Amino acid sequence: MQDTSKQYNDVIDTCKSLFKKKMTDYGSAWRILRLPSLTDQIFIKAQRIRGLQENDVRKVDEGQESEFIGIINYCIMALIQIEKGIVEQPDLNTDEAVKLYEKHVSITKKLMEDKNHDYGEAWRDMRVSSLTDLILQKLLRVKQIEDNAGKTLVSEGIDANYQDMINYSVFALIHLNEG
Repeated sequence: MQDTSKQYNDVIDTCKSLFKKKMTDYGSAWRILRLPSLTDQIFIKAQRIRGLQENDVRKVDEGQESEFIGIINYCIMALIQIEKGIVEQPDLNTDEAVKLYEKHVSITKKLMEDKNHDYGEAWRDMRVSSLTDLILQKLLRVKQIEDNAGKTLVSEGIDANYQDMINYSVFALIHLNEG
């Protein structure tokens, strides 16, 4: 049986490495982004993945993997924004941002482990295209919650949807890595 925890950590290590490099290049400029802007960035990436899955011709030489990594990193940025609020000027150095990144990964991985226990690793029998569709569905839910000023009557909040998108993206990357 595959070691989901190790595979999860390997995927996150790749994502975090890119996050750190981008923090070095750009600083925490993303801290000015409002949640709907982050949601739209994630939506663009998910739509591109779906296009790659459906279209025979590719005009940009980047595959699904880089887009799933982008979804994970943007979702973590969104969770940090929920926690810290939006700012007018970048305010985090790389070390602070990485600590927050790791905190939210830890919470999200624990959620995955709990759900994985209850669902019996059902994601292993899913197709990457189904995981993509679930991410798009979560994005549409988040957009609706944002349009409702963040209020829900009976549904989980925006943060839980971002966490699910992270986990679906990790699962997709594990599938893609297994080939």
